[in-house]
Amino acid sequence: MDERAKIPVSLPCDNPTVSYWQDPPDAIADHRTTPDLPPTADTIVIGSGITGAAVAWNLLQGPNPGSILMLEARQACSGATGRNGGHTKAASYRSYAAHRSALGPRAAQQIARLELQGILALHSFAAAHAVPCDLRPGPTVDVVYDRAEWAAAVAAVETMRRDFGSGSGSGSAGDDVPPEAEYALYSRDEVLRRFRVHDSSFSSPSGDEEKEEKVEGGVGYFAGSLSAYKFAIGVLKLCLGKGLNLQTGTPVTELRRGERKGYLEEADNDPTSSSFLWEVRTARGTVMARRVVLATNGYTAAVWKPFQGVVVPLRGQIAAQRPGRSMPRDGCLGTTYSFIYKGGYEYMISRPEGSTFAGDIVIGGGLARAEHDGLVEFGVTDDSKLNEGISKYLSEATERYFGLDWGDDHPDGRVRSEWTGIMGFSPDGFPFVGEVPGERGLWTSCSFQGHGMVLCWMCARALVDMMEGRDNDELKKWFPDVFRITKERMAQRFQGRLDSIPMTERQ
Repeated sequence: MDERAKIPVSLPCDNPTVSYWQDPPDAIADHRTTPDLPPTADTIVIGSGITGAAVAWNLLQGPNPGSILMLEARQACSGATGRNGGHTKAASYRSYAAHRSALGPRAAQQIARLELQGILALHSFAAAHAVPCDLRPGPTVDVVYDRAEWAAAVAAVETMRRDFGSGSGSGSAGDDVPPEAEYALYSRDEVLRRFRVHDSSFSSPSGDEEKEEKVEGGVGYFAGSLSAYKFAIGVLKLCLGKGLNLQTGTPVTELRRGERKGYLEEADNDPTSSSFLWEVRTARGTVMARRVVLATNGYTAAVWKPFQGVVVPLRGQIAAQRPGRSMPRDGCLGTTYSFIYKGGYEYMISRPEGSTFAGDIVIGGGLARAEHDGLVEFGVTDDSKLNEGISKYLSEATERYFGLDWGDDHPDGRVRSEWTGIMGFSPDGFPFVGEVPGERGLWTSCSFQGHGMVLCWMCARALVDMMEGRDNDELKKWFPDVFRITKERMAQRFQGRLDSIPMTERQ
């Protein structure tokens, strides 16, 4: 893993695989608010995904937001946000025991609350602003295929019920369990009866071993689905209406402390000065900025080199499939899914009624089933290619999980589309949010561990509070300290994707 973390992080490639969500691209995909770059900006946001859009939106709510310039290397929202699986799902119980053991019950509860609030905030914003993103709040089920994982899941749910029920991290749950701990536990028979799934089997990457996996049980809770691409594009359009200058096709080639005479000297002599601290260089010119926000997730080290080995890219893969002929014909399944086995999982939604390709199955994951447990995908920023082993695995996964309930394939074939996207991972499994240590005016919210649909919105809100001088007790009530960027966190050694470690080994 050390060698994978050392691979130099590059800027986004020019010819990515075509994401299902971006086909066709939105009208603002190649938007440039002004023909040329402005010479200066109060704030430059690098990246136009959900984090960049949320940061811009929150800044623009202030009484004096100043000029905000957003720079995007490719088309608008062409990174991880526009390439994910469309699942708004926290699964907080899966990490709760590890967080509780390492951080204590109060911090573990705070993280679980933020994750749920992140989902609710996305859904609420989309509804309140009529963002056309195929939003569908609703239930989800995690189907567990490993006995030890199932035992750990039951124990975690019971611990959350006790902790949240008492409100103090100890004692017994009351009659009313808060929404953060509202989980339903289903027996094997209930899962098989209610959710169309079956026992499964898979072949090893070498093809010399066939392993059977039986359904052990299931965990049900609140989640949802939406087109993250349409959501972020909708937020960007709202921001454009409030004065955002969006410049697509403008990769940042260098970021450095300002050297123009008078800018840096004034700022250094007056710590409260809002002078131009940063020089942002692009192929289209250089812009001076008072502050810069890295909303660059897996690509962060390409823009600011000290993040090399700190935010490590990981290429993920997703497929959109036409539903089998025995699947429901009403346009969508009644729930979203995850399929959990030792060391890995897949996640899956079906497209809702009224959406383009209603009923399509969108499934992602398969990393743990790839050769060498997917090690070769770490450090990769090239989303122009597919991992053929993962392609084969995902193409077979739906029929394997749904069995006879899948039926014959659609006459036009099972796989409609498949693509890759670049995620960002940190050494300790938490995002980096705040002002980069030792670099005044350089801010970031990045490294979401493939969990961006749950974390990005609230982290962006917290970041803007910090940027605007509201880093106070109110923020500390809901925003976890462990998410704040520090020198100590940046100095940790990267060990891989922590959420792929079985629950039984994470405590």
